[in-house]
Amino acid sequence: MLELVDVGERTLESYRGVAPDAVLDNLRELSGHLRGVRVLHVNATPYGGGVSELLRSVVPLLNDLGLIADWKIISGDNAFFEATKAMHNALQGAAAGLTKQQRDAYLANAEHNARLLEEEYDIIVVHDPQPAAILPLHGKGSARWIWRCHIDTSNPNREVWDFLRHHLAGYDAAVFTMAEFEPPDFPVARVEVIPPAIDPLSPKNMPLPEATAKQVLEWIGVRLSRSLITQVARFDPWKDPLGVIAAYQLAREAVPDLRLALVGSMALDDPEGWEVYQRIEAEARRDPGIHVFTNLTGVGNIEVNAFQRLSRVVVQKSIREGFGLVVSEALWKGTPVVAGGGDQAAGAVGAGAVRPGVVSLTLGTSGVIFATTDAPLVEPEGRLHAFCHAVPGKWHFMGVTLAAAGSLQWYRDTLAAKESFADLVAEAESAPAGSEGLLFLPYLSGERTPHPDPLARGSFVGLTVRHTRAHLTRAGLEGVAFSMKDCFGLLQGAGLGSVSEVRIAGGGAKGALWRRIVASALGLPMLTVNSTEGAAYVQR
Repeated sequence: MLELVDVGERTLESYRGVAPDAVLDNLRELSGHLRGVRVLHVNATPYGGGVSELLRSVVPLLNDLGLIADWKIISGDNAFFEATKAMHNALQGAAAGLTKQQRDAYLANAEHNARLLEEEYDIIVVHDPQPAAILPLHGKGSARWIWRCHIDTSNPNREVWDFLRHHLAGYDAAVFTMAEFEPPDFPVARVEVIPPAIDPLSPKNMPLPEATAKQVLEWIGVRLSRSLITQVARFDPWKDPLGVIAAYQLAREAVPDLRLALVGSMALDDPEGWEVYQRIEAEARRDPGIHVFTNLTGVGNIEVNAFQRLSRVVVQKSIREGFGLVVSEALWKGTPVVAGGGDQAAGAVGAGAVRPGVVSLTLGTSGVIFATTDAPLVEPEGRLHAFCHAVPGKWHFMGVTLAAAGSLQWYRDTLAAKESFADLVAEAESAPAGSEGLLFLPYLSGERTPHPDPLARGSFVGLTVRHTRAHLTRAGLEGVAFSMKDCFGLLQGAGLGSVSEVRIAGGGAKGALWRRIVASALGLPMLTVNSTEGAAYVQR
């Protein structure tokens, strides 16, 4: 048999005064029609992630409402969990697929777990990809099967999605956290959206007196006399803990007494977590202001509760996010949260480019032209990128030239190391538009848009004895501008629609000449924002 997870007892009545009475009364009434229904929840681990936290609260409440609910976990060897972690990453958009050995390991373990599912249930809820193949290998029997997906599968690796999709076709229904997370060509007809929620009465969220919280953290070695920021997340590349460390080190330049706590859990189904943990530990050994805590060193729900209550700020720098519950947990406790996202999506929010018709253009090391759309757009040759936006219910579509201000950096460092950028650009004002026939191709690092080619190379073309350094500088600025024009043309050709204005940011946007050149190349009004760098600012 599959391993049964022991859970405590919880009553719906205990939530009186926390949840609205009308909601609780409605739940009690609706559950009357389901008394005696046998429900099984199946996942991969009893601890260390959002799924296990949800089930530890939900299963006791189902039993209190008169259903007969169990929670069981699958078993697997190292090869299986390495395969499911690779699958998890690919379904969230990672380029790497599954090897034949990984596919074989996944199916062999799924077949083993299917044989272990011996009891009869009326409803079986299968959580995430790890146990998803049990249904076709076990057979539906008389049960109704639901697949509950807790990850962002909006833009999956196509090869891996095709492999998993085949095993989902027999499910009666599916549940996603957000409508935007539903992948393309989803084979299940009935799809519901149920956002996850925190349990305010769990040990992680229950009231905790400040004196007790201080005592808990001081016991594990956290000095509260200094400013503390915390990220609570699994040690997973998608949570970007190394990016949190980099941000903390930048912030510490302004707040010298700042300290960072990275609080994570190690789960049975996440072998990659150990690799990430070791990298974090290596960083922490070089910086005494970084504290690293895990469930394996005695830090559990009460300690997390204390961290979230006593931190000056809680950080959530996820690149992909299936739950986001730690944001709700911190806000529930009244602690400010700094949330992260993709740099361009977050930057577009800061620039106010959050609706169709308003485009953001960034002249950083790379150059990015970024458009907000109501629905995903596709450029069939893969020269543009489409993702979920940081704005709920929106998508973004973008082109990237890899060496924008990076081209100017290379040029200055190589040919004019003693000059400032401002002096070089001022000198370029003396050269005429078009640089008297001198052209620059900014493909110094290969290219993504409009030519997705790592072997593309940059060059100055048309160089003659009459050309001066001013011509070379201006040609560099113009070459980048026309590369951005190529990106913009592809966006329009893929169905972008009309654009009323472009909001420009990034270090390169500081120069008026470069802004004018870009505006002329695109033929659109160019607006600057009140800060030229960074995502954390507000358009006024």
